[in-house]
Amino acid sequence: MILSEAIKLRINELLKENDLTAYKLSYKAGISNSIISDCRRGKVKEPTLSSIIHICEGLNIQLKDFFDSPLFNDVEALDRFDKSKN
Repeated sequence: MILSEAIKLRINELLKENDLTAYKLSYKAGISNSIISDCRRGKVKEPTLSSIIHICEGLNIQLKDFFDSPLFNDVEALDRFDKSKN
């Protein structure tokens, strides 16, 4: 799985666990709703670490907790994933 897909799934998982909408998370995180929505739709291929940190702040979790998921066990970088298709 590529990293952006794992991040997308993890955000959706955390929203559900915390019974939050993307809009409410964006408010709590202090970032625009479009950043979260774009990550959730897979529109952002490489979410910034800064965006993920803001999301963690909005969820009141540490960065290590965001990545503490089986979703990240076998992730690949986008460029490596793209090269393997050639």
